[in-house]
Amino acid sequence: MKELVEIIAKALVDSPDEVVVTEETEGNTIILKLKVAQEDMGKVIGKQGRIAKAIRSVVKAAASKDDKKIVVDILQ
Repeated sequence: MKELVEIIAKALVDSPDEVVVTEETEGNTIILKLKVAQEDMGKVIGKQGRIAKAIRSVVKAAASKDDKKIVVDILQ
């Protein structure tokens, strides 16, 4: 899942070198923390959060086969 978020984020931003995804596990939940350059925040979040929602939907769909809950946090 970490690689999936990283690939999607790098395709969206102007500074793909600054994309960092970290993964934490708490029980049956996987927390993916996405950090991008400050000037790329708008591109990852999108108008009214549409792109962020789309990223979360894709990751959730990919994780459904593993019966795990995935949380994607976008950090500043």
